[in-house]
Amino acid sequence: MKLPAHVKLVDVGPRDGLQNEKQPVPAAIKIELVHRLQDAGLKNIEVTSFVSPKWVPQMADNLEVMAGIRRQPGVCYSVLTPNLQGFEASLDSHPDEIVVFGAASEAFSQRNINCSIAESIERFRPVVEAALARGIHVRGAMSCTVGCPYEGEIAPERVEMLARLMKGIGVQHVGVADTIGVGTPLKVQRALEATLRHFDINDISGHFHDTYGQALANTLASLEMGIWQFDTSVAGLGGCPYAKGATGNVASEDVVYLLHGMGIATGIDLDKLIDAGQFISDFLGRNSGSRAGTALLNKRAG
Repeated sequence: MKLPAHVKLVDVGPRDGLQNEKQPVPAAIKIELVHRLQDAGLKNIEVTSFVSPKWVPQMADNLEVMAGIRRQPGVCYSVLTPNLQGFEASLDSHPDEIVVFGAASEAFSQRNINCSIAESIERFRPVVEAALARGIHVRGAMSCTVGCPYEGEIAPERVEMLARLMKGIGVQHVGVADTIGVGTPLKVQRALEATLRHFDINDISGHFHDTYGQALANTLASLEMGIWQFDTSVAGLGGCPYAKGATGNVASEDVVYLLHGMGIATGIDLDKLIDAGQFISDFLGRNSGSRAGTALLNKRAG
């Protein structure tokens, strides 16, 4: 079993993690969180999204947040742009990467963005073209690749189709996402295999939610296939909107603890990452969603 020697993590906490929070999170707190993440060694941070504030009020301060970041050389700051209007609005903030998204589930696509999978891809085509013309990297998020809250299990053929469509419009990298956290290792490996028909292994990342406690097992199953890039969220930020009371994104701290324990380098200082997680958890007034973070903080206090 040849595991990657180094793993790249994209912390999606500031965007994917905070977007569903009911209480307003001030721009200053979001900026401080980004600063703490980059100080901990994160080189890839998903900062905000340029969506209508009517739909996602938490991200209405996107320009303010991007303008307030003390940028570090070598750090990639990405933003989600769901349409051409959002992309054009993002340009003043000079993102290093934009993220577009599509679902492997027809029902999820209709419920989430009110259009079919094929229509969603056509909506993103001009966004991808405009980004590439400006030298901005394009990442695609492929949601519901193993399960959907409306359709149930998703066949690998659906994932293969979505990967083919994304490749066809020029998307450079895709994240294979278990959006509702129902995946188990073999199902995740099948979704990754389907994606590998259209994307190189160096252009694929895993994005796992921990709703059923499977995210670390799914991360390990991906590593065994040679996948070396993953989306994670500091303090496990980001509840799953389709499973009441369920956890959302896998905690960055837990993944770093796993990787470091396996002798896999990340370039991340786990102690500083735990402090970043504690900072945002304290602001939100709740315990961190990271098991490793909580255990190591308790050990520190003891």
